[in-house]
Amino acid sequence: MLRVTNTIQIDPDELEETFIRASGSGGQNVNKVSTAVQLRFNAKASPAISSFVFNRLRTLASHLMTQDGEIIITANSHRTQDRNRQDARDRLADFIRQATIQQKSRRPTKPNRSAKTKRTDKKKQRGAIKKGRGSVSKSDY
Repeated sequence: MLRVTNTIQIDPDELEETFIRASGSGGQNVNKVSTAVQLRFNAKASPAISSFVFNRLRTLASHLMTQDGEIIITANSHRTQDRNRQDARDRLADFIRQATIQQKSRRPTKPNRSAKTKRTDKKKQRGAIKKGRGSVSKSDY
């Protein structure tokens, strides 16, 4: 079981792992061994994922999610298959953990009167500085 939170646990049967050849460092090992892991998880069909968490996942992991609601994570940063596999599972768990956190709704605020006057005073001061940079006339020499 992949334990994400106290309430969310993903069955290993729901995870589909494919091992592919990784690019990058590793010398001849790269050409011979399939160390990179492509992890697929169907979040839409998973009984562990609620509709709220799925909708949050859709916004957080939109670049990793297919139209069918399947999350695809590719891990190839490590040289061994086992570490890449663990890295992919950890990244999936982090995405789901982030999706469980409900964001606070933003309350729009208005600037107070003193903030407005400070802003206009700074604009006037800045305009005066720029006006003083004008071209020099011949009478000033």
